Amino acid sequence: MTRKTPIHLVRNIGIMAHIDAGKTTLSERILYYTGKSYKLGEVHDGQATMDWMKQEQERGITITSAATTCFWKNHRINLIDTPGHVDFTVEVERSLRVLDGAIAVFCAVGGVEPQSETVWRQSDKYSVPKLAFVNKMDRFGADFYSVLKNIETKLGSNPVPIQIPIGKEDYFLGLIDLVKMEAVIYDDESYGKNFHIEPIPDDMKELADKYRLTMLEKLAEIDDHLLEQYLSEEKIEESKLISVLREGTIRNKIIPVMCGSAFKNKGVQRLIDAVVNFLPSPIDLPPICGHDLNTEDKICRKPEDTEPFAALAFKVMTDKHMGKLVYFRVYSGRMEAGSYVYNSTKGHKERLGRIFLMHANKQEHIEVVHSGDIVAAVGLRNTYTGDTICEEGRPILLEAIEFPSPVMSIKVAVNNSADGDKLTTALVKLSEEDPTFTVETDQETNDIIISGMGELHLEIIIDRLQHEFNIKAETSQPQVAYRETITSAHMIDYKHAKQSGGRGQYGHVVMEIIPADPGNGFEFSNEIVGGRIPKEYIPAVEKGIIEAMKRGIYAKFPVVDVKVRLIDGSYHTVDSSEMAFKIAAMDGFKKAFMKADPVLLEPIMSVEINVPEEFLGDVVGDICSRRGKILGMEPKMGFQIIDAETPLSEMFGYATAIRSLTQGRANYSMHFERYSEVPFELGQKIFKERMESKK
Repeated sequence: MTRKTPIHLVRNIGIMAHIDAGKTTLSERILYYTGKSYKLGEVHDGQATMDWMKQEQERGITITSAATTCFWKNHRINLIDTPGHVDFTVEVERSLRVLDGAIAVFCAVGGVEPQSETVWRQSDKYSVPKLAFVNKMDRFGADFYSVLKNIETKLGSNPVPIQIPIGKEDYFLGLIDLVKMEAVIYDDESYGKNFHIEPIPDDMKELADKYRLTMLEKLAEIDDHLLEQYLSEEKIEESKLISVLREGTIRNKIIPVMCGSAFKNKGVQRLIDAVVNFLPSPIDLPPICGHDLNTEDKICRKPEDTEPFAALAFKVMTDKHMGKLVYFRVYSGRMEAGSYVYNSTKGHKERLGRIFLMHANKQEHIEVVHSGDIVAAVGLRNTYTGDTICEEGRPILLEAIEFPSPVMSIKVAVNNSADGDKLTTALVKLSEEDPTFTVETDQETNDIIISGMGELHLEIIIDRLQHEFNIKAETSQPQVAYRETITSAHMIDYKHAKQSGGRGQYGHVVMEIIPADPGNGFEFSNEIVGGRIPKEYIPAVEKGIIEAMKRGIYAKFPVVDVKVRLIDGSYHTVDSSEMAFKIAAMDGFKKAFMKADPVLLEPIMSVEINVPEEFLGDVVGDICSRRGKILGMEPKMGFQIIDAETPLSEMFGYATAIRSLTQGRANYSMHFERYSEVPFELGQKIFKERMESKK
């Protein structure tokens, strides 16, 4: 069966931005103009197609990334709308991992906001080519040129405006296309659906020429032939400009910048044109590379149907009618529904059941999946986010997706045992969907503890338990996910020897534990020489240390940022075993840890507060009282933008507090920045409380 759309006409794109920049509204407009939907769904009345979850419609925010497929000028666009709230950063991370391009949406008033920076860094990590769309040009305080400067200074990127706005706020009439050098005026009576082309207004010709020149100068740095034409003042054809803009975008040398108002239907069609003109198809990007399972050699696969099948699962969802849905991106080859595929991450075969093109929470059944496609399937029971699926005879292991660790926990409980089983099943399903949501049982108290990325994240989980699984769960106050580490090195010589009749246990390790650089996690270095510990026991030593780190030692919080050097040891030909060395390593590590000046670490959050100037003193004072540090302030139209860092433990209930301080006029955003050492006295208090709760 031949593919319906040639691969060079396929675009796999995502829409990413800070919360409230207008991503979902823009997605709705794209669906409308491409004919995928026949009415305009609005976020504010809970009618957005892409925000289909009950919790999304109630709150007016995007929680889960929604995928859809639409068509524009013979091109097939696979579109993913991602959340803007930092608590749902996993949805952005896994979407960007499998996309070929992205539209970064910026509010014309807010500019580059904190979560804009976060998603931008995520996209840079995967080298995703981007377009920038400055939205909400009709809003009071809109400033296209300020956002342009922000993209350059705050994001360290090379923005190239290919449009500039005509007017702003209530007088935002349209835009000037700097490639075609024409004005596009939108008709307000038809809410921007109709537009007409005009010559550039006389009072804007000078500005248009200035930004056209800026565009040409930046493009001349990419293409030598265009540079020659520019220097000799030749006329440069529109097709040449589009070609160089495309090349620069795909190579991540430039960011084409456009403007508009998605809500008022202004600039959307031109943006879709830019998607097909400038963002890459799967064949414009380098082949995907991974490892050969048999030889560990690096192997690459081209995005062609004739190549062996290789795909990456990037999302798992539970559908009440079909069960488990696995979303995956096909990088090479083709596969038919009903075929068997090989999960190279887990090392087993699975049957690819029915395959679907997704449109938010609706499905369109297809028989064959091709390279470059983004689809969902049922039947992959043991496949999870980050797993590679491929041909069994030609296995490849693609790089998995890394996710941040949860920073907040709560206890959950139910009143009766019947609901207990339902709760366990529901939590397992939810943790399969979301890798930043974890579930564990406290070994000492049997409490079920769930962890996530913030208060809103856990609130949504509890809400879903009630409405999707009919479970009324009781919860504790949120707890901060502290960590433990050491501040000095310590050498330990530890022997585990037991004799109780018959075969005994003997494991002897000499190791040094050393503080590692923040964020480095755990490093293990095997420096055994001369077979002092047989090779087959070394993995058991590492496992023992990792197990001790997970459980925590000083205050029973997980241990991070430690390097262990295994230097020496001894073994017994009869009594030594993997278990003996695992216990020796575990117990030895615990003793060494307690003598290496252990400390507690707490999550530090980056906070940006937008506050009216008359309330500035109160808000700054409040932040300082929360052990916060003010990093900078910037005035903006009667408001002050405060950039601060505060410990997460001090920020519970901050939304209510700031409303009270500012008569509801301030707003803030917050995201995880790093772990930092807890002050000594507070550390002692947390330690005592933790020990009391464990009794």
